[in-house]
Amino acid sequence: MNYCIEKNYRNNDALRASFNRLAEKTFGLNFENWYQNGFWKDNYIPYSVVIDGEVVSNVSVNACNMNYKGKIVKLIQLGTIMTDNDHRGKGYARVLMEEVIKDYDGKVDGIYLFANDSVLEFYPKFGFKEAKEYQYTKEVTISDECKAQNIPLKGKDDFDRAIKILDTNEQNAQLYMVGNSGLYMFYLSQFMTENLFYIEECGSYAIAEMEDDTLILHTIIGNGAVDEVIRAFGSKIKKVVLCFTPKDTGGFEKTELHEEDTTFFVQGKFFEDNQNEEYIMQAITHA
Repeated sequence: MNYCIEKNYRNNDALRASFNRLAEKTFGLNFENWYQNGFWKDNYIPYSVVIDGEVVSNVSVNACNMNYKGKIVKLIQLGTIMTDNDHRGKGYARVLMEEVIKDYDGKVDGIYLFANDSVLEFYPKFGFKEAKEYQYTKEVTISDECKAQNIPLKGKDDFDRAIKILDTNEQNAQLYMVGNSGLYMFYLSQFMTENLFYIEECGSYAIAEMEDDTLILHTIIGNGAVDEVIRAFGSKIKKVVLCFTPKDTGGFEKTELHEEDTTFFVQGKFFEDNQNEEYIMQAITHA
């Protein structure tokens, strides 16, 4: 069957709608609100097999440049990898992976992705290797009352303020994404509209969730000390789970991260040079 490969077509209403239908069917996700709010920019590039105007297979490229210990590293993350059930087994995913690697080979410091268990034999064919991530946690006792101020995100003005915060502040992390606030906003504008906080004492922001007595801290935006930020969430918190690697890991317990149905695959010089480093890719930047 004749097909064509379309790339970076976000402003093509018909193709974007078809892409959204496939994403909805495959993952239960729809990118339309993200697009309408202006967060889908050139750093999210779908590579799609299109047949008779319909997107039947896709691999998306996310430009995920990282600040790693003060230096900018040029990375891409592959995501939204999907093929319609009626078109599986025809080699479309392979064709798209080859096209992506052809376009980016030698132009970035590394490529990474998160794969589910059903496709673990697929990615090594393209030079990817399994890699480890490490998570930091600790038990805490806090006597202070909660002082973290929730910043609700309800509309464009709030979203614009969040983007400015992300774009103009460093993060207290060894490894964090820069130049792609749109990917952060994929979460903050849809699933995490109640998860941005301001900690006045240290002039920093935190993206965080509370589950019973556990604080899940996604990132600290600003130079606030990790312990100071944690303390601002008050005495209810007994355990802290970091979804990033702090600059200072002292006092935290480190464990190799094992996520159900998720394997971290990497290739490229950055990952080769740092294969013995013990970091985690920020969960809030998973594509």
